[in-house]
Amino acid sequence: MELTEKTLQVLKNYATINPNVVIEEGNVIKTVSEAKNLLSKSTVDVEFPKTFGVYDLGEFLNVVGLMTAPRLTFDDSYVMISDSSGRSRIKYFYSDPDILTKPTKDIIMPECEVKFTLDRETLLRIKRAASVLGHTEMSLSVDNGVVCLSVIDNNDKTSNVFSIDVDGTYEDENFNFVFNISNLKMVDGDYDVEISSKLISHFVNKESGIEYWCALEKTSTYGE
Repeated sequence: MELTEKTLQVLKNYATINPNVVIEEGNVIKTVSEAKNLLSKSTVDVEFPKTFGVYDLGEFLNVVGLMTAPRLTFDDSYVMISDSSGRSRIKYFYSDPDILTKPTKDIIMPECEVKFTLDRETLLRIKRAASVLGHTEMSLSVDNGVVCLSVIDNNDKTSNVFSIDVDGTYEDENFNFVFNISNLKMVDGDYDVEISSKLISHFVNKESGIEYWCALEKTSTYGE
């Protein structure tokens, strides 16, 4: 089996969410952060023949990267990773899935009161602004009838604020949904985003379909 570029992109992204992963038999990969505040699911373009655990996903990807046109052959307790010539190979042993952090069930999204589009450039600008200003949170609110994202410091009301308008719809303009920017670990791309007052959000990549469910901060408000 060969890992495609799309599947490698997903795995590289998931390594930033959680250092370990359980890959189930089939073509759906899931991960969840250690704090359980960010979950993702992706349908990839390869079929894994068995369920196996990887304790250090970053290391696993680096091992795969050692090979030219790597090929994976799965055994009961390890995967053999070899190059296209077959001259080089690495025996990489699985980890016990029971000791790894993995999603236990899918999230059923509650009714959403706010929807907006988050394009790649806007997300990059949000992250750059957070780095420049030294802030860790992003708020979503309505400013003069327009949905607006702001990079903020909730603990300092006089701190500098970066804001950018986005296309969106809402039922009640009295909301302030707050995200921890460190949870915005999405694959590059454009996203349709839904937010529920139950403090959960759903990001769907418009091109690949990869999904993320991100918990909101408890300082978020709706209808107040």
